[in-house]
Amino acid sequence: MDKDILAYERELLAKGYRLIAGTDEAGRGPLAGPVVAAAIVLPLDEDSIIPGVRDSKKLTEKKREALFPILKEKALAWAVGYALPDEIDAINIKAASRLSMKRAVEALCVQPDFLLVDAEKDLDVSMPQAGIIHGDDLSYLIGAASVIAKVTRDHWMEEIDKEFPQYGFSKHKGYGTKDHMAALDEYGPCRWHRETFIRNWRASRK
Repeated sequence: MDKDILAYERELLAKGYRLIAGTDEAGRGPLAGPVVAAAIVLPLDEDSIIPGVRDSKKLTEKKREALFPILKEKALAWAVGYALPDEIDAINIKAASRLSMKRAVEALCVQPDFLLVDAEKDLDVSMPQAGIIHGDDLSYLIGAASVIAKVTRDHWMEEIDKEFPQYGFSKHKGYGTKDHMAALDEYGPCRWHRETFIRNWRASRK
């Protein structure tokens, strides 16, 4: 593991913080499905560090799936939060992403004394925090949260696929692939689609 991925955590430990959490979300870009966030508190002593943790987008699906149960088992606390398509349409994806992270943090069974947040600043939670640009690749805890969020969302989309198999959600996870676009043209949107995203997509095609 690149030692720098623990730099933020070591700095906070040196300042006396002990229960440090990381939070990140998955699913800002898709045309369908929820945006899902995770928050996680992991032990940070050298013997407890889990190798391979980093931005989930830079890991293979196989590696994410392998890390997923290990992270949950080793965590002092972990939780997920989400915003559904109707919430995304109502308040916009940025606000919905922040809301999902807030929900994840507030669902933790312990109260962290510091929170590391991917990209966002001033999350509406009652603890000191720091937003880190590209935090999912620069912070061990944010990277861990990104894996939990991504795998949780992928599994969710696989369940949605069973209800609406015509869209191929298990393959593209709601992103705007060629096959997904063709299915939208043929069947129209389902209740899991984000109406604002679909309108913008169709407007871009005119």
